[in-house]
Parts: sequence; structure tokens; C-alpha cells
Amino acid sequence: MHQLTLAEIARGLADKKFSSEELTKALLARITQLDPQLNSFISLTEDLALQQAKAADARRANGENGALLGAPIAHKDLFCTQGIRTSCGSKMLDNFKAPYDATVVAKLAAAGAVTLGKTNMDEFAMGSANESSYYGAVKNPWNLEHVPGGSSGGSAAAVAARLLPAATGTDTGGSIRQPAALTNLTGLKPTYGRVSRWGMIAYASSLDQGGPLARTAEDCAILLQGMAGFDPQDSTSIDEPVPDYSASLNGSLQGLRIGVPKEYFGAGLDPRIADLIHNSVKALEKLGAVVKEISLPNMQHAIPAYYVIAPAEASSNLSRFDGVRFGYRCEDPKNLIDLYKRSRGEGFGPEVQRRIMVGAYALSAGYYDAYYLKAQKIRRLIKNDFMAAFNEVDIILGPTTPNPAWKLGAKNSDPVAAYLEDVYTITANLAGLPGLSMPAGFVDGLPVGVQLLAPYFQEGRLLNVAHQYQLNTDWHTRTPTGF
Repeated sequence: MHQLTLAEIARGLADKKFSSEELTKALLARITQLDPQLNSFISLTEDLALQQAKAADARRANGENGALLGAPIAHKDLFCTQGIRTSCGSKMLDNFKAPYDATVVAKLAAAGAVTLGKTNMDEFAMGSANESSYYGAVKNPWNLEHVPGGSSGGSAAAVAARLLPAATGTDTGGSIRQPAALTNLTGLKPTYGRVSRWGMIAYASSLDQGGPLARTAEDCAILLQGMAGFDPQDSTSIDEPVPDYSASLNGSLQGLRIGVPKEYFGAGLDPRIADLIHNSVKALEKLGAVVKEISLPNMQHAIPAYYVIAPAEASSNLSRFDGVRFGYRCEDPKNLIDLYKRSRGEGFGPEVQRRIMVGAYALSAGYYDAYYLKAQKIRRLIKNDFMAAFNEVDIILGPTTPNPAWKLGAKNSDPVAAYLEDVYTITANLAGLPGLSMPAGFVDGLPVGVQLLAPYFQEGRLLNVAHQYQLNTDWHTRTPTGF
């Protein structure tokens, strides 16, 4: 059963080939057996999962038949789940049990999804390798000596290893798409505001967006359907009707205009990945798409702009974790200042401390105009580049990452080298655009992803293109050895 996709599980449950309870027990046993190799879960929620599975079976017995009803998933451990540890991968929140469910968790639970647990992640979603977690690094199931990508690496590794069919993730600068590429999955970052951020612990509020990780575009469509929608509790949520994403999967690609930015194919890109991206372009041309070269001239400024804006917002968001109301508190503080200093110094890991300091510096009185304000202006230029490009093309295609997954620890001494792995993904977050990564082949036995970007609220178009591509390729069907 562990090889079934979400869509196949929905059909199997509808045809009574198995029950949700049987499936849930089988997957929980598989996680217990195999996850020690991967470290992809922080918390397993067996009791909750079995309770939800029994309830889903009862609902099906009464005639309900939703696509997610009885389907097992997991949540990245920054979505608040009532009464369950929500750690954000940090010592700071190791003892925190959320008093409520995040909107995404509540919506998926209402649809009948079964929560198997909470997945490992880079601490407070800060990282591209899933090595900054307080609970240890996550391993890539394609090669246990390599990283799975981050910050949603736990969700990606668990789905890639067939521990479960799909999981939620969040994407601030590529944290769904990059691990999807490095583990041979399909991952979708929706338009900013499409999925509620209420109850999703913030890293950078103007960039964060929740989305699905799964093996196929069809499964991402099913999971996104359950996650998306307006939420009055989230001031950044957009009141826009949610289309039927599954209904648009089978549309023809005849005449689809695909833009390939020339800036994507510079010196930093592994030439073997470039070859695989060109092969993907040829496959889409065979399906009727028309390809043209375009330009995104301000892309070169994306990484410096992002690494000013994101840490600045992080320094503001993480100021609430001070040892007073919740989370980690140092022992025997001498006074309030000592409580603040030691609780934060002991509770946050080095990558989080680094970004807080960078952000506080960029927002300080003498440097706000020079750094933060200038970065926001560059952000607007990047958005304008995309708007001009989308006047000429329907989607933009390129690599998701410049390199395949690197070895664990290889970039720990050079944070900037890890930051550069986000070069192709962060522009979508700066502009608020939807983006998708899908499997495109292998380099040295490690997966490679191709990225698609579309205009605002065109997630259906991305899913349609990815689904048609997957009907004509088999990269997404490959399974890592041993799993």
C-alpha cells in the first residue's frame, strides 16, 4: 500500500479495497521501521491518526467520498496542531504544544485527511539542507550521505521514501520546490495569499507560503484543493475563488507559450542539469508547447535582496520568543535582561542567530535606507521583470536548483554557498508568484527538478503542464533503493 499515490488511495478507499484504518496502521509501522535511517519525523501522532482514520471510515460508510477522506498525510512541524508539540525544529519550542490548529491543519482535517505526524525541518525554516534542526539532520533517501534540501526536508524525505503519499510544506525562498527537486518529488508553492498563514509559525511574513509535496502533480492538485481558500483570520489571505485543480489537469498544451530565461543558464549551473532542462523543454514541445527565450534582467540581484528582506522580517517575528510567555526559558535568570539574553542564546541555533543579527542590523536606524529599503525596491524591479515576461509567455521554465543534492555537512562552514542554492527559487517568493518543481532526471544517481512559474493564481496551469509532462515521462515513478 505504501506505493500508492493520493489519487490511487482515494480510488482504493472508494472501492473498499482497504480501509483508512488498515492503511494508517501499515504506514505507521513503515515509519517506525524505516524512519530511523532518515530522521524525517519529529513527532508521530499514532493515537490521533487512528482516531481520524476510524472517523474517516465511518464517514465513507455513511456515503461520503471526498478525495482526501481517509488519506494519510503529515504536516511540517511549523503548522500549529492542537495539543501536539509544534517545535519549528528548534530547542526554543521543544516543549510547546499548540493550543489550536492552524487553518491548513483544520481544513485538511475537516476534509478527512489523517495526520500521521509532524515532519523535521530546518530550525524556524531557515536553511536549504535540513541540517539546522535541533533534532538532527534529515537524510536524503536517494543517498543517505546527502541532504534532502530544506527547509521542508523532512516532508520531502518522508514522501520520497514512501513513508506516506503526501505532506505539507512551506516555501519562503524555495523551501518546497528545492527539496522536491532534490528528492524526486513534485512540490508547489502557491501564489502568496492563496493558502492561509494563520497558525503557521512565521519566518518572513511577506514571503512565507504553505503548499503541497507529493509524488505527482495530480496528488499536489488534490492536496492543494484541501489547503487553499480565503481565511478571514489571515490579513494576507486573498479572497479569490478556488478552482477545481484536478479538473484542469487534462487540458491540452497545444500553443502553450513557454519562456526560458537566458539568465538561468550561467556559469553557476551544473551543465548536466542544463542538459536535463533542455530535454524537458523538448518533451513539452512535442506536446504542442511553443518555446522562446526571454530575459529576467534583475535576477542577479535576487539573492542579496532576499537575504536582507527575509532576515529583517525574521528578526522582527522571532522577537516574541524571549522565554517569558512560552517556549524555552533559561534556568535561574538573574533579572529580565539575563532572562532574554540566555533564553534566546540557548534556545536558538547558530543559523537562526545569524539571520536575526543580520536582520536587526539591516533594520537599524543608520542602515534601514541603505539595505532594507533598497532591497524592497529591487523586489519591485524583479516583480516588474516577471510581469513583462508574462505579457509574452504563459509560463516560465528553468532549473529548480543549480546542483544536485550535496553531501551532509559540505556547506556548513560556508553559509553563503548554501544560500546560492536558492538562486532560481527565491524570485518567485519576492514577486509572490506560484511555482512548481517536478522531476526531470538524475545526475550521479541523484534527482534533478525542473521549475515552472506562472502568473498569479495560475496554479492550475502549472499543475496541468506538470501532469501532462508526467503522463509522458517516468522520472516521477522512480523509487529510491531500499524504500
